[in-house]
Amino acid sequence: MRLYQCSVIAALPSVALASFSCQAVADGIKWNLKELQGPYSVITGEESFPTVTNTTWTINPCGPIQKNKEDHPKEQCPHGTQVCGIERITDDSGTRIHKIIPVAGDIDGRHVDEKVTRLKASESHADSGKEGLRVVLNGGLYEKKPQQAVVEFLCDPEKTGLEGFGKEGNGGEGKEKGKREEKREESGDEGQGKKDTKESENAEEKSLKFISYDTTGTEKDVLRLEWRTKYACESLEKKPDADQGNHWGFFTWFIIILFLGVAAYLIFGSWLNHNRYGARGWDLLPHSDTIRDLPYLLKDWGRRVLGTLQGRGGGRGGYSAV
Repeated sequence: MRLYQCSVIAALPSVALASFSCQAVADGIKWNLKELQGPYSVITGEESFPTVTNTTWTINPCGPIQKNKEDHPKEQCPHGTQVCGIERITDDSGTRIHKIIPVAGDIDGRHVDEKVTRLKASESHADSGKEGLRVVLNGGLYEKKPQQAVVEFLCDPEKTGLEGFGKEGNGGEGKEKGKREEKREESGDEGQGKKDTKESENAEEKSLKFISYDTTGTEKDVLRLEWRTKYACESLEKKPDADQGNHWGFFTWFIIILFLGVAAYLIFGSWLNHNRYGARGWDLLPHSDTIRDLPYLLKDWGRRVLGTLQGRGGGRGGYSAV
């Protein structure tokens, strides 16, 4: 029996309707995972002659996975699913879907009820030295047993989180994978071993990794995924937000509009005074008398203020010398 793991991008559009939508806050730290909007998939497989079984685990951290038009609705995850697994079996007769496991999402009245944990603040010894966040998503149900997804977004400044995913998706990747594995059974054990080793090495380079799917629990089945990305780094969120630049931009535009308004008022007023009264020079400006007298008014106002201050500073109590 041989096990393999690889990652592919799922060509399924998504809409942001689920409770967890790329925004997370824990211990006053904010994370924004919008750059990871998917969905994305990781495939795990098991070969046991004469069949090949692979499971495609699909996740969209920004909302539920929308059904595509190529596959039958019953062959896809239920509406509202945010994390889902589809198991396919390939044998001599072809490839067929064996299981559809809705792991998490707002499904049939059940809710994600996400729980976000900052790894640096975690009391678990296993989390020591880790930076990022752990997101627990609920809402799934398979064979009357609750499902849960535990996704660890780990800080890796060198990764965007999209490594290992092609620019274009391939919605039939899971089916094609089964067909390729079927052909591998015919090519001999030596060739298969080399390909298995190569695929295992490539799987190590993926940002999104399958960790485990534990079905031994009596209360619920738990899917664990790991996603390395720079967007899970706390230092990235401490950088000045783009919104701060927007506030300064608004103030700048206010000054510009105010300046243009004053200029337009002066120009229009000058034109009106010239055409209506034949004014020249300073008389062209609106309220020219006030503007002309402004220096004298300011000088007089300053003299009064100075006199008031000098009067208060004297120690004669209001009496003048005889």
